[in-house]
Amino acid sequence: MDKRSTAKGGTLGPALCSIAGTLILLSVIASCLPVTVPRLMGYEIYNVVSGSMEPEIPVGSAIYVEAVPPEEVQEGDVIAFWSNDSVIAHRVLRNKLVEGTFTTKGDANAEEDMNDIEYAALIGRVAAHYPMLGQMMVLYTSSVGKVYVVCFAACGCMFHILAGRLRERRKRRQAEA
Repeated sequence: MDKRSTAKGGTLGPALCSIAGTLILLSVIASCLPVTVPRLMGYEIYNVVSGSMEPEIPVGSAIYVEAVPPEEVQEGDVIAFWSNDSVIAHRVLRNKLVEGTFTTKGDANAEEDMNDIEYAALIGRVAAHYPMLGQMMVLYTSSVGKVYVVCFAACGCMFHILAGRLRERRKRRQAEA
């Protein structure tokens, strides 16, 4: 084997292209998993946009909400509920079973919420929260973010195609020699 076969189009170039393509594709898949897999397991995912639950749940966090019957909600649980057209996550101070309402309060708020939350507005209990994951969700759900993800994945595929062509070129040169 001469020096030309290990240079451009030899074994190093295709290997590096394959590794780069694989790493790119794995990073795209890994970054989408925290948003897709929990939905398959029955969780709703929301982005936190206000500081009412800080420092427990910081702005930019993603919250994973599991559906639960209102009667199972305990004092101290953080619940997600509809208020007008927004989803709010606050801590339950009291679960008023007879009235069918919750008294809630944001951890960062000085006083409890002015209005009790009707059971019908309950989405579920916050099962987990992950800082900064909500910001990634916003990026992925925007039009520009979707274009970036598709382009990044396409780059990974192109690296694999390039690796295949470099390998074919090497085989042709070896067959000619």
